[in-house]
Amino acid sequence: MTFRGRLEAEARAAGFVSLGVCRPDAIPEAPDSLARFLEAGHHGQMGWMGERTAWRGDPASLWPEARSVVMLAHSYAPEHDPLEDLERPEHGAISVYAQGRDYHDVVKKALKRVARWMVTDAKCEVKVFVDTAPVMEKPLAQAAGLGWQGKHTNLLSRDFGNWVFLGAIFTTLDLAPDVAEGEHCGSCRKCLDICPTDAFPAPFQLDARRCISYLTIEHSGPVDMDLRARMGNRIYGCDDCLAVCPWNKFAVAASDLRYHGPHRAPDLAGLAVLDDAAFRARFSGSPIKRIGRDRMVRNVCYAIGNSGEARLKPVVQGLFDDADAAVADAARWAVGRL
Repeated sequence: MTFRGRLEAEARAAGFVSLGVCRPDAIPEAPDSLARFLEAGHHGQMGWMGERTAWRGDPASLWPEARSVVMLAHSYAPEHDPLEDLERPEHGAISVYAQGRDYHDVVKKALKRVARWMVTDAKCEVKVFVDTAPVMEKPLAQAAGLGWQGKHTNLLSRDFGNWVFLGAIFTTLDLAPDVAEGEHCGSCRKCLDICPTDAFPAPFQLDARRCISYLTIEHSGPVDMDLRARMGNRIYGCDDCLAVCPWNKFAVAASDLRYHGPHRAPDLAGLAVLDDAAFRARFSGSPIKRIGRDRMVRNVCYAIGNSGEARLKPVVQGLFDDADAAVADAARWAVGRL
Protein backbone atom coordinates (compact mmCIF):
# COMPACT_ATOMS: atom_id res chain seq x y z
CA MET A 1 0.00 0.00 0.00
CA THR A 2 1.22 3.52 -0.79
CA PHE A 3 1.93 6.03 1.97
CA ARG A 4 -1.26 7.87 1.03
CA GLY A 5 -3.25 4.65 1.32
CA ARG A 6 -1.76 3.87 4.71
CA LEU A 7 -2.41 7.44 5.85
CA GLU A 8 -6.06 7.23 4.85
CA ALA A 9 -6.43 3.89 6.64
CA GLU A 10 -4.92 5.36 9.79
CA ALA A 11 -7.25 8.39 9.56
CA ARG A 12 -10.31 6.14 9.25
CA ALA A 13 -9.13 4.10 12.23
CA ALA A 14 -8.90 7.34 14.22
CA GLY A 15 -12.52 8.18 13.36
CA PHE A 16 -12.11 10.66 10.52
CA VAL A 17 -14.61 10.45 7.66
CA SER A 18 -12.51 12.25 5.06
CA LEU A 19 -8.93 13.30 4.35
CA GLY A 20 -7.38 15.60 1.77
CA VAL A 21 -4.07 17.31 1.10
CA CYS A 22 -3.19 20.80 -0.08
CA ARG A 23 -0.16 23.08 -0.15
CA PRO A 24 0.24 25.69 2.61
CA ASP A 25 -0.06 28.39 -0.08
CA ALA A 26 -3.27 26.94 -1.56
CA ILE A 27 -5.60 29.76 -0.47
CA PRO A 28 -4.17 32.97 -2.03
CA GLU A 29 -7.62 34.61 -1.94
CA ALA A 30 -7.82 34.30 1.87
CA PRO A 31 -6.10 37.58 2.85
CA ASP A 32 -8.45 39.73 0.76
CA SER A 33 -11.50 37.79 1.91
CA LEU A 34 -10.49 38.15 5.55
CA ALA A 35 -9.76 41.86 5.10
CA ARG A 36 -13.22 42.51 3.63
CA PHE A 37 -14.85 40.63 6.51
CA LEU A 38 -12.97 42.65 9.10
CA GLU A 39 -13.43 45.99 7.34
CA ALA A 40 -17.20 45.43 7.29
CA GLY A 41 -17.12 44.83 11.03
CA HIS A 42 -18.78 41.46 10.57
CA HIS A 43 -16.58 39.93 13.27
CA GLY A 44 -18.28 41.97 16.00
CA GLN A 45 -16.55 41.61 19.37
CA MET A 46 -14.24 38.83 18.14
CA GLY A 47 -11.20 41.07 18.18
CA TRP A 48 -8.89 38.06 17.97
CA MET A 49 -9.93 37.67 14.33
CA GLY A 50 -8.12 40.90 13.54
CA GLU A 51 -4.93 39.66 15.19
CA ARG A 52 -2.24 37.64 13.42
CA THR A 53 -3.95 38.25 10.11
CA ALA A 54 -0.70 37.50 8.28
CA TRP A 55 -0.75 33.95 9.64
CA ARG A 56 -4.48 33.61 9.14
CA GLY A 57 -4.33 34.72 5.53
CA ASP A 58 -1.15 32.84 4.65
CA PRO A 59 -0.80 29.40 6.29
CA ALA A 60 2.67 29.08 4.75
CA SER A 61 3.90 31.83 7.09
CA LEU A 62 2.58 30.01 10.17
CA TRP A 63 5.27 27.34 9.82
CA PRO A 64 7.58 28.02 6.86
CA GLU A 65 9.07 24.52 7.00
CA ALA A 66 5.72 22.90 6.20
CA ARG A 67 5.37 21.50 2.70
CA SER A 68 1.88 20.01 2.96
CA VAL A 69 -1.32 20.41 4.94
CA VAL A 70 -3.38 17.31 5.67
CA MET A 71 -7.00 18.31 6.31
CA LEU A 72 -9.33 15.90 8.08
CA ALA A 73 -13.07 15.86 8.84
CA HIS A 74 -14.57 14.33 12.01
CA SER A 75 -18.34 13.78 11.94
CA TYR A 76 -20.64 14.81 14.78
CA ALA A 77 -23.91 14.22 12.89
CA PRO A 78 -26.94 14.20 15.23
CA GLU A 79 -29.26 11.26 15.71
CA HIS A 80 -32.27 13.60 15.71
CA ASP A 81 -33.54 16.65 13.85
CA PRO A 82 -32.15 19.67 15.76
CA LEU A 83 -35.11 21.78 14.64
CA GLU A 84 -37.38 19.65 16.85
CA ASP A 85 -35.91 21.28 19.96
CA LEU A 86 -37.17 24.69 18.81
CA GLU A 87 -40.71 23.43 19.42
CA ARG A 88 -40.07 22.91 23.16
CA PRO A 89 -40.32 26.46 24.59
CA GLU A 90 -39.71 25.45 28.21
CA HIS A 91 -36.39 23.92 27.20
CA GLY A 92 -33.23 25.48 25.80
CA ALA A 93 -31.96 24.56 22.36
CA ILE A 94 -28.23 23.80 22.41
CA SER A 95 -26.20 23.39 19.24
CA VAL A 96 -25.58 19.74 18.35
CA TYR A 97 -21.81 20.11 18.55
CA ALA A 98 -21.99 21.18 22.21
CA GLN A 99 -24.39 18.55 23.57
CA GLY A 100 -21.59 16.19 24.55
CA ARG A 101 -17.85 16.14 25.08
CA ASP A 102 -15.75 19.12 24.06
CA TYR A 103 -14.78 18.51 20.45
CA HIS A 104 -11.37 20.10 20.98
CA ASP A 105 -10.43 17.17 23.22
CA VAL A 106 -11.87 14.48 20.96
CA VAL A 107 -10.59 15.77 17.62
CA LYS A 108 -7.16 16.74 18.92
CA LYS A 109 -6.63 13.28 20.38
CA ALA A 110 -7.57 11.71 17.03
CA LEU A 111 -5.33 14.16 15.15
CA LYS A 112 -2.37 13.40 17.39
CA ARG A 113 -2.86 9.69 16.76
CA VAL A 114 -2.59 10.24 13.01
CA ALA A 115 0.30 12.67 13.43
CA ARG A 116 2.29 10.23 15.58
CA TRP A 117 1.79 7.56 12.93
CA MET A 118 3.07 9.95 10.25
CA VAL A 119 6.20 10.74 12.27
CA THR A 120 6.89 7.06 12.87
CA ASP A 121 6.17 5.91 9.32
CA ALA A 122 7.74 8.75 7.34
CA LYS A 123 10.23 10.30 9.79
CA CYS A 124 8.75 13.75 9.23
CA GLU A 125 7.89 16.72 11.41
CA VAL A 126 4.28 17.69 12.12
CA LYS A 127 2.11 20.27 13.88
CA VAL A 128 -1.58 19.74 14.64
CA PHE A 129 -4.30 22.41 14.83
CA VAL A 130 -7.93 22.20 16.00
CA ASP A 131 -9.67 25.56 15.99
CA THR A 132 -7.20 27.05 18.48
CA ALA A 133 -4.66 28.73 16.18
CA PRO A 134 -4.85 31.33 13.39
CA VAL A 135 -5.61 28.70 10.74
CA MET A 136 -8.47 29.16 8.23
CA GLU A 137 -9.60 25.54 8.27
CA LYS A 138 -12.58 25.86 5.93
CA PRO A 139 -10.74 27.38 2.93
CA LEU A 140 -7.92 24.88 3.44
CA ALA A 141 -10.42 22.01 3.56
CA GLN A 142 -11.93 23.18 0.27
CA ALA A 143 -8.47 23.47 -1.27
CA ALA A 144 -7.77 19.91 -0.09
CA GLY A 145 -10.91 18.64 -1.82
CA LEU A 146 -12.92 17.75 1.31
CA GLY A 147 -15.89 19.91 0.31
CA TRP A 148 -16.80 23.53 -0.27
CA GLN A 149 -17.94 26.50 1.79
CA GLY A 150 -21.67 26.67 1.23
CA LYS A 151 -23.90 29.71 1.18
CA HIS A 152 -24.02 29.42 4.99
CA THR A 153 -20.17 29.72 4.93
CA ASN A 154 -19.70 26.33 6.59
CA LEU A 155 -17.96 23.42 4.90
CA LEU A 156 -20.23 20.84 3.29
CA SER A 157 -19.71 17.82 1.12
CA ARG A 158 -21.60 15.59 -1.25
CA ASP A 159 -20.13 12.67 0.72
CA PHE A 160 -20.87 13.63 4.34
CA GLY A 161 -23.05 16.76 4.49
CA ASN A 162 -22.03 19.57 6.86
CA TRP A 163 -21.97 18.03 10.35
CA VAL A 164 -18.18 17.87 10.70
CA PHE A 165 -15.33 19.29 12.72
CA LEU A 166 -12.12 20.09 10.87
CA GLY A 167 -8.56 19.42 11.93
CA ALA A 168 -5.24 20.19 10.25
CA ILE A 169 -1.85 18.50 10.29
CA PHE A 170 0.95 20.62 8.90
CA THR A 171 3.92 18.48 7.86
CA THR A 172 7.36 18.72 6.31
CA LEU A 173 6.39 15.86 3.99
CA ASP A 174 5.97 16.82 0.35
CA LEU A 175 2.67 15.10 -0.41
CA ALA A 176 0.78 15.20 -3.70
CA PRO A 177 -2.08 17.71 -3.30
CA ASP A 178 -5.68 16.85 -4.07
CA VAL A 179 -7.89 18.76 -6.49
CA ALA A 180 -9.82 21.59 -4.84
CA GLU A 181 -13.58 21.04 -4.57
CA GLY A 182 -15.98 23.26 -6.51
CA GLU A 183 -19.23 24.74 -5.21
CA HIS A 184 -22.40 22.65 -5.55
CA CYS A 185 -25.09 24.74 -3.84
CA GLY A 186 -26.77 25.63 -7.12
CA SER A 187 -29.92 27.71 -6.73
CA CYS A 188 -30.71 26.35 -3.25
CA ARG A 189 -31.02 28.99 -0.53
CA LYS A 190 -32.64 27.05 2.30
CA CYS A 191 -29.84 27.95 4.71
CA LEU A 192 -30.25 31.64 3.96
CA ASP A 193 -34.03 31.72 4.21
CA ILE A 194 -34.27 29.86 7.54
CA CYS A 195 -31.91 32.17 9.44
CA PRO A 196 -34.01 33.74 12.24
CA THR A 197 -31.93 36.92 12.42
CA ASP A 198 -31.09 37.51 8.73
CA ALA A 199 -27.37 37.04 9.44
CA PHE A 200 -26.44 36.49 5.79
CA PRO A 201 -26.06 39.80 3.89
CA ALA A 202 -25.59 37.73 0.72
CA PRO A 203 -24.91 34.10 -0.19
CA PHE A 204 -21.49 32.96 1.10
CA GLN A 205 -21.31 35.94 3.49
CA LEU A 206 -21.99 36.00 7.24
CA ASP A 207 -22.44 39.01 9.51
CA ALA A 208 -21.56 37.44 12.85
CA ARG A 209 -23.13 40.35 14.72
CA ARG A 210 -26.56 38.99 13.77
CA CYS A 211 -25.74 35.28 14.07
CA ILE A 212 -27.30 33.52 17.07
CA SER A 213 -24.23 31.34 17.49
CA TYR A 214 -22.16 34.49 17.90
CA LEU A 215 -24.73 36.24 20.08
CA THR A 216 -25.08 33.36 22.54
CA ILE A 217 -21.40 32.39 22.70
CA GLU A 218 -19.09 35.27 21.77
CA HIS A 219 -21.10 38.43 22.45
CA SER A 220 -20.74 39.95 25.90
CA GLY A 221 -23.26 42.32 27.44
CA PRO A 222 -26.90 42.80 26.42
CA VAL A 223 -28.07 41.64 23.00
CA ASP A 224 -29.73 44.25 20.78
CA MET A 225 -33.45 44.59 21.44
CA ASP A 226 -34.48 43.80 17.89
CA LEU A 227 -32.67 40.44 17.98
CA ARG A 228 -33.80 39.06 21.35
CA ALA A 229 -37.22 37.82 20.27
CA ARG A 230 -35.68 36.19 17.19
CA MET A 231 -33.40 34.08 19.35
CA GLY A 232 -36.34 31.95 20.45
CA ASN A 233 -35.20 29.28 22.90
CA ARG A 234 -31.66 29.00 21.50
CA ILE A 235 -29.33 29.34 24.47
CA TYR A 236 -26.03 28.07 23.04
CA GLY A 237 -25.42 28.25 19.32
CA CYS A 238 -27.82 27.69 16.44
CA ASP A 239 -28.07 24.84 13.94
CA ASP A 240 -30.85 26.07 11.66
CA CYS A 241 -28.74 26.74 8.56
CA LEU A 242 -26.89 23.45 8.98
CA ALA A 243 -29.99 21.39 9.68
CA VAL A 244 -31.82 22.31 6.46
CA CYS A 245 -28.97 21.61 4.04
CA PRO A 246 -30.14 18.97 1.52
CA TRP A 247 -26.65 17.49 1.31
CA ASN A 248 -27.13 16.11 4.83
CA LYS A 249 -28.94 13.17 3.26
CA PHE A 250 -25.39 11.85 2.87
CA ALA A 251 -24.39 12.59 6.47
CA VAL A 252 -22.14 10.00 8.08
CA ALA A 253 -22.79 8.81 11.63
CA ALA A 254 -20.90 10.66 14.37
CA SER A 255 -17.32 9.52 14.75
CA ASP A 256 -17.48 9.41 18.55
CA LEU A 257 -20.50 8.59 20.71
CA ARG A 258 -19.33 11.15 23.27
CA TYR A 259 -20.67 13.87 20.96
CA HIS A 260 -24.17 12.62 21.85
CA GLY A 261 -24.05 13.81 25.42
CA PRO A 262 -26.38 14.94 28.21
CA HIS A 263 -26.92 18.56 27.22
CA ARG A 264 -29.74 18.32 24.71
CA ALA A 265 -32.70 20.65 25.45
CA PRO A 266 -32.23 21.24 29.20
CA ASP A 267 -35.01 22.68 31.33
CA LEU A 268 -34.82 26.50 31.34
CA ALA A 269 -36.02 26.91 34.90
CA GLY A 270 -33.22 24.72 36.21
CA LEU A 271 -30.57 26.63 34.28
CA ALA A 272 -31.77 30.05 35.41
CA VAL A 273 -30.96 29.36 39.07
CA LEU A 274 -27.40 28.12 38.52
CA ASP A 275 -24.65 29.93 40.37
CA ASP A 276 -21.09 29.88 39.09
CA ALA A 277 -20.05 26.72 40.92
CA ALA A 278 -23.15 24.81 39.85
CA PHE A 279 -22.71 25.95 36.26
CA ARG A 280 -19.10 24.78 36.17
CA ALA A 281 -19.99 21.43 37.68
CA ARG A 282 -22.89 20.85 35.31
CA PHE A 283 -20.94 21.67 32.15
CA SER A 284 -17.56 20.23 33.08
CA GLY A 285 -15.92 18.71 29.99
CA SER A 286 -18.33 20.56 27.69
CA PRO A 287 -17.53 23.44 25.33
CA ILE A 288 -20.44 25.26 26.99
CA LYS A 289 -18.32 25.81 30.08
CA ARG A 290 -16.20 28.45 28.38
CA ILE A 291 -19.01 31.05 28.10
CA GLY A 292 -19.43 31.15 31.88
CA ARG A 293 -22.50 31.26 34.09
CA ASP A 294 -23.42 34.88 33.45
CA ARG A 295 -23.65 34.60 29.67
CA MET A 296 -25.57 31.33 29.88
CA VAL A 297 -28.12 32.71 32.35
CA ARG A 298 -28.50 35.85 30.20
CA ASN A 299 -29.33 33.59 27.24
CA VAL A 300 -31.73 31.56 29.39
CA CYS A 301 -33.58 34.73 30.39
CA TYR A 302 -34.09 35.64 26.73
CA ALA A 303 -35.39 32.14 26.08
CA ILE A 304 -37.79 32.33 29.02
CA GLY A 305 -39.05 35.68 27.74
CA ASN A 306 -39.71 34.05 24.38
CA SER A 307 -41.33 30.94 25.87
CA GLY A 308 -44.81 32.35 26.46
CA GLU A 309 -44.82 30.46 29.78
CA ALA A 310 -46.09 32.89 32.42
CA ARG A 311 -45.37 30.37 35.15
CA LEU A 312 -41.65 31.03 34.59
CA LYS A 313 -41.94 34.70 35.62
CA PRO A 314 -40.92 34.10 39.26
CA VAL A 315 -37.78 32.34 38.06
CA VAL A 316 -36.47 35.40 36.23
CA GLN A 317 -37.88 37.87 38.74
CA GLY A 318 -35.36 36.41 41.16
CA LEU A 319 -32.61 37.67 38.86
CA PHE A 320 -33.64 41.33 38.82
CA ASP A 321 -30.78 42.20 41.17
CA ASP A 322 -28.23 39.80 39.71
CA ALA A 323 -24.62 40.92 40.07
CA ASP A 324 -24.21 40.74 36.29
CA ALA A 325 -25.89 43.74 34.67
CA ALA A 326 -26.65 41.89 31.43
CA VAL A 327 -28.42 39.11 33.36
CA ALA A 328 -30.49 41.61 35.35
CA ASP A 329 -31.41 43.44 32.14
CA ALA A 330 -32.36 40.18 30.40
CA ALA A 331 -34.50 39.14 33.37
CA ARG A 332 -36.47 42.38 33.31
CA TRP A 333 -36.92 42.09 29.56
CA ALA A 334 -38.17 38.54 29.97
CA VAL A 335 -40.80 39.49 32.53
CA GLY A 336 -41.95 42.41 30.40
CA ARG A 337 -42.27 40.16 27.39
CA LEU A 338 -44.16 37.48 29.32
